[in-house]
Order: sequence, then C-alpha cells, then structure tokens
Amino acid sequence: MTFFAPEIYQERRQQLMQSLGSGLILLLGNEESPMNYTDNTYPFRQDSNFLYFCGVDRPHVAMLIDIEAGTSTLFGDDPSVDSIVWTGPQTSMAELGQLCGTAHHASYSNLPKALEAARSKQRPIHYLPPYRHDNAIKLHEWLEIPLRQLKEKASTALIKAIIAQASYKSPVEVAEMEKAVNTSQKMHVAVMQNVRAGMIEAELAGLVEGLAISGGGRLAYSAILTVNGQTLHNHHHHNVLREGQLILGDFGAETVMRYAGDITRTVPVSKTFTQQQKEVYNIVLESQLDAIAALKPGVPYRDVHLLACKTIASGLKDLGLMKGDAGEAVAAGAHALFFPHGLGHMIGLDVHDMEDLGEDLVGYDETITRSTQFGLRSLRLGRKLETGFVITVEPGIYFIPELIDQWEAKGTCKDFINFDKLKSYRHFSGIRIEDDILITENGYRILGDPIPKTVAEIEEQRS
Repeated sequence: MTFFAPEIYQERRQQLMQSLGSGLILLLGNEESPMNYTDNTYPFRQDSNFLYFCGVDRPHVAMLIDIEAGTSTLFGDDPSVDSIVWTGPQTSMAELGQLCGTAHHASYSNLPKALEAARSKQRPIHYLPPYRHDNAIKLHEWLEIPLRQLKEKASTALIKAIIAQASYKSPVEVAEMEKAVNTSQKMHVAVMQNVRAGMIEAELAGLVEGLAISGGGRLAYSAILTVNGQTLHNHHHHNVLREGQLILGDFGAETVMRYAGDITRTVPVSKTFTQQQKEVYNIVLESQLDAIAALKPGVPYRDVHLLACKTIASGLKDLGLMKGDAGEAVAAGAHALFFPHGLGHMIGLDVHDMEDLGEDLVGYDETITRSTQFGLRSLRLGRKLETGFVITVEPGIYFIPELIDQWEAKGTCKDFINFDKLKSYRHFSGIRIEDDILITENGYRILGDPIPKTVAEIEEQRS
C-alpha cells in the first residue's frame, strides 16, 4: 500500500470541508467482490473518491468527516490472528490513520452508531451515489433511504465539490500518471514487436496484462485488443490474426496508486500497412495532431472535437468517401458515420475520471451542454479546458457495415457520403490513435515517453 504525504490528504479534506460548510461527509471504501463464491474474489479495486481523500487501499474501511468539528475518522478493523494466518501481517488502523493524516480511528461496527447519532440531531449527511450493491445496501440500512432513491438523494453539493477539486491534477498526481503512461508505452511497443499472423488475439492480451502487472499495478480497464476495431468496445480476444489485417489496441496500465494510463495504437498484422490502410491512418493521425495543437486553457473541448471531425471529413473527401463542404458535413453530423464517438475525456484515478459522479457534471457546465446529435452526443468532455486538466485525445475512423447499411437505406446524410465508394472498405475495420495530455498554463504536454505513432515509426517496430 502506497500513500502520498499525509499532508496531501489533510489538505484535500480541508478543502472539501470548506466547500460544503456544514454536516458530515460519508466516504465509503469498497468491499471484496466475489467471482463465484465468497473467498474467490476479483482483484480488489478501492473506490477512487475514497483513495483521493484517504488513500487507504484495502476493503472494509470508511471515513466520516465532521465539518463543524474539523475531524476525519477512519473506520475499520485490525485483522484477527486467524486472518493473519491467511493474509500475513497487515498495517494497523492506527498506522493507516497516520498515513492518511488523521489521529481518529474506530471499529467499522461503530460507523452505523455514529450516523444514527448524527441523524438524531438532524445533521446533514453527505454521501455519493453508490455504484456497488453492497455499499447501496449499507446506505439503505444506515440512512433509511429506499434503494431506488439512493442516487437522487445523494449529495449534489458533495458531488460538485469533488469534481471542482479533483479535476485539477497536482504535480504528484501528474508524476504518478506519467508512470502509468510509461508502463502503457512498454505494453504497446510489445504488441508492435510481437504481433504476427497466426497468433490469437488472446496471446497479445496476455502479454499486455502481464506487463501491466509487472509494472506494479494492473490494467486500468479491460483491454481492447482486436482485429475488429470497428467495434468500439470489443473485449473479445479469440480471433486468429491474418496477414493484411489491422489490430487496434486500446489499453493502459494502472499504477500501484491506481492512477490510469489510456493509450491507443493501431498496428498492421503484416510488416507494413497496405496503401489503403496508410491513407486512412494518416487522416486519423492528422486529426489527432490538429486537435492536440489546439489544446490550451480556455478552449472548449467541444470545439477541439469538431476541429478533429473537420480534419477527418476533409481527409475522407480527398479519398472520395465523402463529398461537399467539410464544415457543412460536420454540422450535419455526416462524419459520425466514420467517427461515432467523442474525441476524449478526463483521466485520473479513473480512466473516465469521476464518471461515477455523473458524466455531464464532469464534462459539461452551464455554458456548454451535451448535444443530442449522433456522434457528438457521445463526447464525454465538452467544457472549456483549464490548467491542470489531464485528458485523452483519441480520434478514429471506423467502417461499421451495419451502420453504413442503415444510413444508406435511410438516405442519411446522402449529400455528404459516397455510399458506392464505401463497398471496398466494408472489411477495413477501424483505426484509433490516443494519447494522454496535461493542459498547462500556456498549452499542453503529452505525458510519458514517446510511443511510436507515425506509419514509419510503427513499421520500424514491425521490422
């Protein structure tokens, strides 16, 4: 278990208390999650909000912050000797309290009593919307809130205060994210160097996950590593690779402190890209480079997304796949046939940072709201960029036969798309390129060591 300095957690909690002003803040850690019976569990993953304010990365712990008293109490229990036989010695609750900057700790069984005492005095108890059933049941029982009402009765003030605070990554957080990206770099280079026809995707998926674990953490999210790159979230790893195919790899490492990397590269199974693959790849790369160059504080990320869309539309027009004015095509949403997702999202302790608190609250505000247009509505981050944000930039071009057929049958955006020309691309799959980027005072900085990205750089790794 690794911590930042205790003062960091103290300062974070102090800022949170100042934002809310009164009441109690209840932060629940996660429990173990059984796979098929109680003692056979999935790898433990602590709640990210709990990690941010407390740092204790083990199950069955919670923190109660008393705003008026200015105290933080860590609830949990020291392991029994019977437990130590199976797990080995564990850090004591007193030691964990010191590591997270609080002198107050108590048995987990005392937490319901503390909440009952607060409720009897009609003190507000701020809690976050639960995403795991065990924590939902606890909140239901302790606070006597119907299960179906837990989300709507969660503290909007607490949610907004955490988003306002955790959106800005400190230097120690950025350093941790650089570690994640650098491990991710090793994972992607390993795929570039080892991919070959005849392999099963699972062989590469195993290689990638092994490198993530050997880097001290785990995968930040389930790896997307597939020859069916046109399926955006494809976690199937059983296809046999063939010459002439592309393999799209969207995966990243999570560090021991749970900060995420999120990188995508698209690689030919053969030693080189085909001419058709190069043409499409270079459009995606140009759109990513254009988008990255536009990053700076004060720029709405929605505008950067639309810039990337226009680059894609212009490139596809040059290939004869689109037609008409590129700007008008993007306004009509015609590009979304090929690029149906958003350009990127915030990243931090979560690969989609703070998404459990509400995607629109994280990515939008009163001045920039989410679009309802196909493609643009999937943009997770639309608000103005600010110094300290860490984001992903991940444009792509995909040829999805089912979507092409639907649009052609309905005549959707027919003034901007040459459907006849798409017939020779039906089995192309897809290409996506992604990097993680810090917004600085004057612009941006791509995190981590360089990861091969141009056609020439990738083909050099394939030689």
